[in-house]
Parts: sequence; structure tokens; C-alpha cells
Amino acid sequence: MSRLFDFVADAVEQKTELAKLEARGTLRLALKDSGFNADSITTNDMAVVLEQVMPEELASRGIDDAESVCNTLSTSLREFKQAVEEHGSSSPESVFARLAGN
Repeated sequence: MSRLFDFVADAVEQKTELAKLEARGTLRLALKDSGFNADSITTNDMAVVLEQVMPEELASRGIDDAESVCNTLSTSLREFKQAVEEHGSSSPESVFARLAGN
């Protein structure tokens, strides 16, 4: 899996009541339904998935206000992309450390 996939899957887990495997599986299904692969997804493509596919996927799993959750995920994705562009490293650990101010 790509670091981008891991980053978004971890964010899904943190922002919802889904367990780790449920969050990853839900994201994989959304990517598959959109014709994308978790290994080669780009940030722009992931943004489209988060805006257009994930709200329905999360709602079908009982997540309240799925659209708001996806808006939050999209914001995190933009911060991830900006951090990668500014610092050249996309490891989740380095991105989270930068976002936390470390």
C-alpha cells in the first residue's frame, strides 16, 4: 500500500468509529469503485474519492454526518499534500510530526 493510502486510512480510523481493518477496507472499496488502486493513487485522485465516493461508503456503515467527516479528511489530505511538497517526505510519521509542530 502507498503511504498516501495509509495516511488516509489512518485518518478514517481516527475520525470515525471504524476499527483499523474496517477503515482500510472501506477506503479500499471506495478506491475500487472509483477505478483507482491503493498502490498508485495520487492526492488529487484521493481528493475526488473523498468528496464523491467516501460519504456514501461511510454512511452505509452507520457513520453519522459522513459528509462532514469526509470534508475533514479532505482538509487533512490537503495538509498532507502541502507537507510533502514543502518537505519532500511523505512518510506518515514525518507528516504527522510536522503537522503537530515537531
